[in-house]
Amino acid sequence: MVSYIIRRFFAGLLTIWAASVLSFLIIQLPPGDYVTSYIAQLQSTGSVVSAGEAEALRIQYGLDQPIYMQYLRWVGLMMRGNFGMAMEYNRPVLEVIGDRLTLTMVISLAAVIFIWAIALPIGIYSAVKQYSIGDYFFTFLSFIGVAIPNFMLALIVMYVSFKYFGVTSIGGLFSPEYMLAPWSWAKVWDLIKHLPLPALILGLAGTAELVRIMRANLLDELRKPYVTTARAKGLTKTRVILKYPVRAALNPFASTVGYIFPFIVSGSIIVSLVLSLPTVGPLLFKALIAQDLFLAGTILLLLAVMTVIGTFISDLVLMWVDPRIRLES
Repeated sequence: MVSYIIRRFFAGLLTIWAASVLSFLIIQLPPGDYVTSYIAQLQSTGSVVSAGEAEALRIQYGLDQPIYMQYLRWVGLMMRGNFGMAMEYNRPVLEVIGDRLTLTMVISLAAVIFIWAIALPIGIYSAVKQYSIGDYFFTFLSFIGVAIPNFMLALIVMYVSFKYFGVTSIGGLFSPEYMLAPWSWAKVWDLIKHLPLPALILGLAGTAELVRIMRANLLDELRKPYVTTARAKGLTKTRVILKYPVRAALNPFASTVGYIFPFIVSGSIIVSLVLSLPTVGPLLFKALIAQDLFLAGTILLLLAVMTVIGTFISDLVLMWVDPRIRLES
């Protein structure tokens, strides 16, 4: 077990390094750089930037150097716990991300808990009660959840809240009086009260997908001979279903944790814009448009880290639910 964790740790480090290289290269693919975008923005307001000023800006941000030198500089800063300067904000990246990263992790964790808490029992019910009215109802809801984009659901919720309940604003994670207030237990409680709605909207598509996965896997397990043998030996129906087929059906279900974490963050960009959520999604969107190397690269690197962590957690869950994997390891 320890050797397995050590191997996965070093493999995760290698994956994160490869992701940092790819993300840095992808940001460099569009023509121009941050200074080009900055000059275009100034020119749209009527300002004029000379060639000398543009070159001075490139030297200031290190954009006059080759790509590999810029990457090595970024890696060197990261080794010292510094992710560089966010060019658009002229502040360190960690200061710009700040609380947004924490709030993004909180929303992601709430959405994952919502997905598992809803998808697992519904998937089991749909498989056990195959072709029942409840199965058809949840199947219909699953297809609706997969078909409707998250941002469309956010717009529908906002429209219904305003038209029928008179709520002028349902966005954000804090009440107005707590938005700029320092952290306290009252602010934490206010955050908890605002979490269900974004968790519901962000987790709906993942819930619908996992319901279908759990239903299909459990139906396949319920038709296997060992289930018939267990029933023939007199075990109760609940014990037969929960102890054996459900655990076997959890394998593909648990393996989805690896992509749920980054999917929630990357898929929440438009939802965050619609609901005015203070997450890193809108920051990533603006950084990619402005070609802000260090800010966009850091956020993409964090997505890679979340993918690695999620995959590691899913592997541990698989080893826990399936003894065969423990024996093979």
